[in-house]
Amino acid sequence: MNGMEKRPVNFSAIDQQTAIIFPNDLNANGTLFGGRVLELGDWLCAIVAKRHSSKVCVTLGIDSVRFLAPAHQGDILVMKAAVNRTWGSSMEVGLKVFAENFRDQTRKHIFSAYFTFVALNEQNRPTKVPQILPETEDQKRRFAEAEVRRMKRLTAKS
Repeated sequence: MNGMEKRPVNFSAIDQQTAIIFPNDLNANGTLFGGRVLELGDWLCAIVAKRHSSKVCVTLGIDSVRFLAPAHQGDILVMKAAVNRTWGSSMEVGLKVFAENFRDQTRKHIFSAYFTFVALNEQNRPTKVPQILPETEDQKRRFAEAEVRRMKRLTAKS
């Protein structure tokens, strides 16, 4: 791959990014805006993509978006993101978000999605990225499942 070495998942993964839910993050129902979670997720996943590729990266798409449970004012969001797989100039970054009740420290899984990024060179053209090196069984599973999702994305595009 043009002399690029493979990079392990942990090279760029973020495991415990936190944010607090403030009143301006709430919808009319008093729960966290879905768009706010998407915004935070896009920022976090962009950082993971940039770290992995050492390039400027832009969001190509978001899929398998799942809002699983509500979060409320004062909850602490705990976000985890990692590169699942790379292809040429693109990569899939998986995101999981939990809401933690600061009073009793309980956590619930509230959101999951897959973000696809493209790395750009200095001329804003797609450029190659290092391959990912999955090491754990979970990383290997996510690596294999990412190819299935990619095939679905490409099939839906045509």
